[in-house]
Amino acid sequence: MINTIATSAINIMALVILSGMVFSNNVLVSRRKKPFFCAIALTIIVILAEIGTIVAGDGGSAWRNLNLVSNVLGFMFTPFIPIVLLVIFDSRFLKTRLYLLLPALLNGIAAVLSPFFGLLFSVDEENRYTRGNLFFLFVTVYMINLLLLVVLSLRIGRGHLYSIYWRIFGLTLFVVAGTLIQLVFPSVYSSWHCVTLSLFLYYLLLTEHDGRLDSLTGLYNRSAFEKDIRILGKKKRYTVIVMDLNDFKEINDTFGHDYGDAVLKRVTATIRDSFDHNCSSYRIGGDEFSVFCRGSDLKKVNHQLKSMTNRLTMERQKDSTLPTVAYGFST
Repeated sequence: MINTIATSAINIMALVILSGMVFSNNVLVSRRKKPFFCAIALTIIVILAEIGTIVAGDGGSAWRNLNLVSNVLGFMFTPFIPIVLLVIFDSRFLKTRLYLLLPALLNGIAAVLSPFFGLLFSVDEENRYTRGNLFFLFVTVYMINLLLLVVLSLRIGRGHLYSIYWRIFGLTLFVVAGTLIQLVFPSVYSSWHCVTLSLFLYYLLLTEHDGRLDSLTGLYNRSAFEKDIRILGKKKRYTVIVMDLNDFKEINDTFGHDYGDAVLKRVTATIRDSFDHNCSSYRIGGDEFSVFCRGSDLKKVNHQLKSMTNRLTMERQKDSTLPTVAYGFST
């Protein structure tokens, strides 16, 4: 018991340090910080709950309330952690998928009611813990959320040309393996060691990733462009699109650089949204951009370029000061 409590305390200390690192990190995109803090807080709560069950489980009836509260917290918050890990990588993930929280919410309600009805677990008057008739609900919900973490992380990773795909895959498997070990062998407390370590690895991965982004537009920057050229050079077929904004200097001179920055954001958002996950967009100069696409399907490339020009035309109908875009491409 002492060893488990000591290692859990080390995990909590590490997570507190990580929260300070996230807070002071100027490279990490700001929208990731809130879900990072949320994941750290949830993990600390669940670790404390696990410590509570260990301490209370070895005591008598006087420890029953601590055992009940610790089990409620552990059962309630654990299924949310895989979802929060997804949101760290893609902060917009839940905005159109709030329904994915429903299983975890139902499990949370069952956890709160368990001390009264023994749904997920029960602790008798002698402080003896047993699994409830609906324990399978917790396992099912947690497994569903882990599966979502695997599948959707890989979908997110597909939209990046550099090796983030396999890194996400490895990280996800690491979390899944650690938690499954503890589900199969409850006496092996591996889950939260793995989650703690994975949060550090997510931090390193996303700091590296966000260091590749242009701070104004959110597209990849010149450094990422040059590195990805070398990666693409090893592919059999790929397409390179280059473009710039016409007469952008006049916009800056006439309306000022703040307005020019706003124009860049609007135009680059249109560029980014016009290409699918097989393409990556870069800002390689002040008003110069490039898009790399896997493959050489000219019909598909032309379709996406037409989509971009149509969207820009619609934007120009709302604001005639927006510039047109000149482009060319080669496969």
